[in-house]
Amino acid sequence: MAHHDVIFKNGTVVNHDGEGLADIGVVKGRIAAIGDLTGDSAEEVIDCKGLHVLPGVIDTQVHFREPGNEHKEDLQSGSLSAVMGGVTGVFEMPNTNPLTISRQTFADKIARATNRMHCDFAFYIGGTHDNVGELGTLEKLPGCAGVKVFMGSSTGSLLVPDDAGVEAILSAISRRAAFHSEDEYRLEERKHLRVEGDPSSHPVWRDVEAALHSTKRLVTIARRTGKRIHVLHISTAEEMAFLSRCKDVASVEVTPHHLTLDETAYQRLGTYAQMNPPVRDAAHRDGIWAGVANGVADILGSDHAPHTREEKGKPYPASPSGMTGVQTLVPIMLDHVNAGRMSLARFVDMTSAGPNRLFGIAAKGRLAVGYDADLTVVDLKRRETITNDWITSKAGWTPYDGVTVTGWPVGTVVRGAPVMWQGALVTPATGQPMRFLEALPAEG
Repeated sequence: MAHHDVIFKNGTVVNHDGEGLADIGVVKGRIAAIGDLTGDSAEEVIDCKGLHVLPGVIDTQVHFREPGNEHKEDLQSGSLSAVMGGVTGVFEMPNTNPLTISRQTFADKIARATNRMHCDFAFYIGGTHDNVGELGTLEKLPGCAGVKVFMGSSTGSLLVPDDAGVEAILSAISRRAAFHSEDEYRLEERKHLRVEGDPSSHPVWRDVEAALHSTKRLVTIARRTGKRIHVLHISTAEEMAFLSRCKDVASVEVTPHHLTLDETAYQRLGTYAQMNPPVRDAAHRDGIWAGVANGVADILGSDHAPHTREEKGKPYPASPSGMTGVQTLVPIMLDHVNAGRMSLARFVDMTSAGPNRLFGIAAKGRLAVGYDADLTVVDLKRRETITNDWITSKAGWTPYDGVTVTGWPVGTVVRGAPVMWQGALVTPATGQPMRFLEALPAEG
């Protein structure tokens, strides 16, 4: 008979072993036992009868805007949105002000986040022409998810549009690097195709070729340098078909909005549907779903990129691109599970096991003894309507306002502590940096 700090009892556990009724015992924030723990004791027992217990969902692409744009979001509010939506960990992006491109700016973010974010976290280092000589060291900093490169859709030094710049960055690093893959040169050439006041011209400007050409260039450079790349937010059927032939070097992220929305979103939502790369027509959405079904797509990321209503309300193209997403990732995707578009096992693979596999997250991404007790507890039968009022992001809106879904997050457990339970925040912020196998500090 063992004693645990907490036992999560009677839930349907979904892990590497499949799906089945089991209890989970936690000691000092780690999973100590999985199975029938009827004879064991605990300081606290949490009944999960009728619920599914998933490995903690990791959202590997969020923009929490701190430092520099805290009026849109900050690390505290963004992570609150995460845990309210069942997300236990996030990878946050470097396009802040100042940019996260140096040891100093990275350390500042870690300090701001520790014990202030509600979930665990990692930060990307931005790859630039200027910091390429330091990237091999910077990517190994504790809490670093790797290097992020913007080949398009950025400004200043964070934009690396040229092949030579991308090749220099890949040559300098050893870990998998993440890319926003749109061809900046083509985007510049096609700016005249933007129609004032018409956000539906956004995918005309940022066309399929802008994405596909950039991704082909990127794969060529990855193979030449022998390095691993991660292509973010795939938005075209053509890219998915191309990347099916590139799994030697390329991993693939898809987003809930590219799987859920189509061209009708521009009539319904206006600039609130404006994203980079853009939401396209249903044929592309179907092509992305095909990549989920056949395994080419590796993981899901929300690309949570909040802007205020005032900013989004500006007439296109003065309106900024981006939408909230970290809080709605789990319910939107569980609704797809319930609709039969993907299995629950596939959802788990894309939100926990996949991030673990691609990025080498230490002791996260599985429900297994010895791993951090990060759990996303969901009610697969619960029907709820997503509303702007439910969104805790500073932005205060979601493109899914008024959408009714089946499947809902009821508990977010970070290292054994329930942080969100039944819609209430129940534990103060204790967020810590994630650890990575390729960046573990040597003891001594």
